[in-house]
Amino acid sequence: MTDAPKDAPIGLNRGLTNYGDTDFARYLRLSMARSMGLSSSLLKKPVIGIAATFSEFNNCHRGVPDLVEAVKRGVLAAGGLPREFPTISLGEPFLNPTALVFRNLMAMDTEEMVRGQPMDAVVLVGGCDKTVPAQLMGAVSADVPAIQVVTGPMSTGRWRGERLGACTDCRRFWGKFRAGEIDAETVEEIEGNLATTAGTCAVMGTASTMASLAEALGMMLPGTAAIPAVHADRIRAAEASGAAAMMLAAKDIRPSQIVTEKSVENALRVLLAIGGSTNAIIHLTAIAGRAGIKIDLNRLNTLSDETPVLVDLKPTGPFYMEDLHAAGGIGAVLRELRPMLHLDVMTVSGQTLGERLDAEPGYVDRAVVRAREEPLQPQGGLVALFGSLAPRGAILKRAAADPSLFEKEGRAVVFSSLEDLAARIDDPDLDVQPEDFMVLQNAGPLSQSGMPEAGYLPIPGKLARAGVKDMVRISDARMSGTAYGTIVLHVAPDAASGGPLGLVRNGDRIRLSVKERRIDLLVAEDELERRRETQPDTSAKAKRGYARLYREQVLQADEGCDLAFLRADPEG
Repeated sequence: MTDAPKDAPIGLNRGLTNYGDTDFARYLRLSMARSMGLSSSLLKKPVIGIAATFSEFNNCHRGVPDLVEAVKRGVLAAGGLPREFPTISLGEPFLNPTALVFRNLMAMDTEEMVRGQPMDAVVLVGGCDKTVPAQLMGAVSADVPAIQVVTGPMSTGRWRGERLGACTDCRRFWGKFRAGEIDAETVEEIEGNLATTAGTCAVMGTASTMASLAEALGMMLPGTAAIPAVHADRIRAAEASGAAAMMLAAKDIRPSQIVTEKSVENALRVLLAIGGSTNAIIHLTAIAGRAGIKIDLNRLNTLSDETPVLVDLKPTGPFYMEDLHAAGGIGAVLRELRPMLHLDVMTVSGQTLGERLDAEPGYVDRAVVRAREEPLQPQGGLVALFGSLAPRGAILKRAAADPSLFEKEGRAVVFSSLEDLAARIDDPDLDVQPEDFMVLQNAGPLSQSGMPEAGYLPIPGKLARAGVKDMVRISDARMSGTAYGTIVLHVAPDAASGGPLGLVRNGDRIRLSVKERRIDLLVAEDELERRRETQPDTSAKAKRGYARLYREQVLQADEGCDLAFLRADPEG
């Protein structure tokens, strides 16, 4: 990597609007820029774009304006001109049918605004679950020097002497409510104490996982993934990122030089070691796909067998993201994994990963980040399953599951849709036993529901009241990174595209073997063929707009649920 050519256009001279007269285009642009009160000296500086995602429909992003101001300070101090611009913002609980459907739209927005506007580098400011992957997908495709800044996790609250944080605790208390252990008044009281500060979920959910992976990929400054949203260091990290963007522009260090096969594998190692969200497999696959890199689920299994779980955060442990920050952050995890990592990969700090890890490690709290020789679990938190029920794969978060259910055969109790699930799950006459396998169909990427976080099927009311805490649950849906249980997700191909999941009927036998990495439907092929002949079309239909584009182009979970035409090789 070398400095950009001296004669290359910089700042507002980049990408002039085409009027058929280059000099007129420059003259007109500068005159319009002067109308914003900018001095002539500033107009000659390198331009750093700031993709801002504040929205009053996104609670995670309440602190974005403060972060943007800090980025601007960093850019100005480093001799550049910061220019803030808005993009789509995705607030996970505020979108219908689900935020995943709009991730690709936000990625398109980010890509085109970065490419289409005159900037020498861009700082991506986001946080909520689908926002960070969307920004990274867009940045990789645009391939302009880029750096990620995240909003940071919430701080925990207190309730009746107990420490609470969204959203693992919200699921725990909702389960107690469904089981009749607490009443509606108590649930409402808890509701007001789960999310009490700005920032993303306080646990190792999808937002925190993606922040961690952005740092592991090298797209975020070292040590910044886990800083709490309300901590002063979060503001300082944003300022430093503005200055770093100026360095990236000067050296022309682009995402294509950072997001490589080696750095993607490093990120997968970190994902496994932190017991991260299952959603991250989909997002990292989509990000890698923008760089022409394929994530092989068989390779994931190999890495998982080699990589221990080192981080003891909820939903699988007792700690929160603020504890990980105080314990040494993702840097502490990377140092433990060092012998397993590719150390020659470049990062947005201008250093290789190896150079970063050569620095003094500092304090590490071993209650939160274990030593590699004394892991929480000897193998990684995620595993891919294959078999007649999931020919292209499925995902199980074994770190959050009950090992007693890993080698099991059970009877299928089938729900044909989310509506069917909602209508029957608490029916006292539902024919279901604790040893059964609950199966949800038509919740994948091609379904009407657009692959929501519905894979965390609730324990049927009558079983919950009887004390049942976990069952095998199978679907083509996703689940929140804050959830837990023996849950098989992302079954591909999905039911709506004609996958075998859609052929399961009540009473069928299914076999799960985590040891053998298999999930099989124990039904004869001739019977399945008869079912295929009468199987209704359950795929989503849309006449116009983005919904139609999405339905026509969306890929399966094993390909990251990106839109086919947005990948590095659209025909591949």
